[in-house]
Amino acid sequence: MNAADIGVIGAGIVGLSTAYALLSAGESVRVYERGLPGNAQSGGEARIFRHAHDDPRLVALARDSRAIWDEWAQRLGRELISADGVVAIGASVEQRLTILQRVGGVRARRIEPDELAQRMPLLAGYDGPAMLDEAGGAIRTRAAIDGLVSWIGDALVADEVLSVAPTGRGTIEVQTGGERVEHAAVVVCAGQGTARLARGVGISLPVRSAAHVRVTFDVRERFQRLACLQDSSGDFGETGIYAAAMPGNRQYAVGLSETLGLRDDGSFVDPAQLAALADRAGDYVRRALPGLDPEPVDYRHCWVTDLPWSEDGVAIWEADGIYFIAGHNLFKQAPGLGQALAQAALGAELAVELRPEATLGRPVLSA
Repeated sequence: MNAADIGVIGAGIVGLSTAYALLSAGESVRVYERGLPGNAQSGGEARIFRHAHDDPRLVALARDSRAIWDEWAQRLGRELISADGVVAIGASVEQRLTILQRVGGVRARRIEPDELAQRMPLLAGYDGPAMLDEAGGAIRTRAAIDGLVSWIGDALVADEVLSVAPTGRGTIEVQTGGERVEHAAVVVCAGQGTARLARGVGISLPVRSAAHVRVTFDVRERFQRLACLQDSSGDFGETGIYAAAMPGNRQYAVGLSETLGLRDDGSFVDPAQLAALADRAGDYVRRALPGLDPEPVDYRHCWVTDLPWSEDGVAIWEADGIYFIAGHNLFKQAPGLGQALAQAALGAELAVELRPEATLGRPVLSA
């Protein structure tokens, strides 16, 4: 039986961020991952970094995480978030601008149709409410994952975790396919597998597992500036669209916020519905983004886990030195969440807003 300070289960962006924060604090860490790091819920080539949320607490977390993204970029010597910004259109703009201004420290403002066309030249004509998050942009996901993996080095272990449980003597035992290891504390960031491991210690996480698809299209022309897009307007037939440029701005990934729910056993009710989500993304491109070739060039299918109070919801459960994090849309928040999880694993009090009863991410109008 071996010993190590802290165990981290899952090498997605949150797990890697947690391990990095622990190693930076001088701790010994072991990270368990059964597949390729960053290839499950963190997979793909781009994500949107945005400050705009319907909960001011998430805005503050994003603002603080943005500073850490900048520190990482400086250490790596390369861009991790594009400088192109995020454009949001639709009725939610006014409320989200109000929240951003209330929180402070975020450069966001209304923009007129002329500037919208400059920032988002792919978009068809639109003259409704629009805003620009100037410090938002497309996250270079693969660069971020590769950088974190290189930083944690030999702390990464290729093995599947079967169970995690307190030993009764002040340590946590992790059983994998090949060994039993004890840790002083364990952080579980295992995506769809988190709920299973939590049930082993008597915690029933209120997560909903679902499937999601993002579709990538070629950009017809080369643009130096190409902002990310959030469209809640409904003007082009959908009310929950997000889209981000791939590195080099030659391709653009488009997805619906809508996901496909699963049965309790993890199977699809109707597998054809996943293809239907991709088809709807293509139809949206034909209507709203004439600057894209509407023929898809790539698909990204992935599992997601979300919480009942919000598609942006996130929470951390704790039991006897084991910390379970669950939520959706966490890539942008990973640096801040990693720091919080690392501090908790080292004995600090978990921030109140990260506890389940805080329902972090719940829209302010329905809180």
